[in-house]
Amino acid sequence: MKTRHVFSTHDMDAAESAVMALRQAGLSDDSISLVARRDIENHQIPDDRQDAHDDFGRGGMKGMLAGGGSGLLVGLAAISVPPLGLTLAGAAAMAIAGAAVGGWVGMLTGTAEPSPVRRKFEAEIAAGHVLVVVDGDGATLAAADAALLAMGATPLPFDAPTAIS
Repeated sequence: MKTRHVFSTHDMDAAESAVMALRQAGLSDDSISLVARRDIENHQIPDDRQDAHDDFGRGGMKGMLAGGGSGLLVGLAAISVPPLGLTLAGAAAMAIAGAAVGGWVGMLTGTAEPSPVRRKFEAEIAAGHVLVVVDGDGATLAAADAALLAMGATPLPFDAPTAIS
């Protein structure tokens, strides 16, 4: 499992130096990404270097739980109305349908939510700093942390597991 560390640099030049230092430390390009204000990202950061993570999966899980719960409640309420003739199997089917629709809607809305890094460090980003995001295992992150600290990047309090493999 990989872990994510985040560092702050003052500007795009410092971020580019940080990327070079990470490459020299042996990190691959797919382990390094940058986060900045939208105007900086749009004009100065290549698309393949931008952190494109969003809350797609988390939004889907929340949607499935909410939709499944709502479908189950509606199904159980429908059972109590005899003229509808709904059985427990029908209530279960409504729960499954609700979970499917809720998961789909949750994933769609989750893609519109900013990444956890962007949410947590929005003040840094608004100040014009460029964040360097590094994903790796223990040994890789130790080398990355040392390289970034040596070039003057500021470590930010973010040490979270990532789904990237």
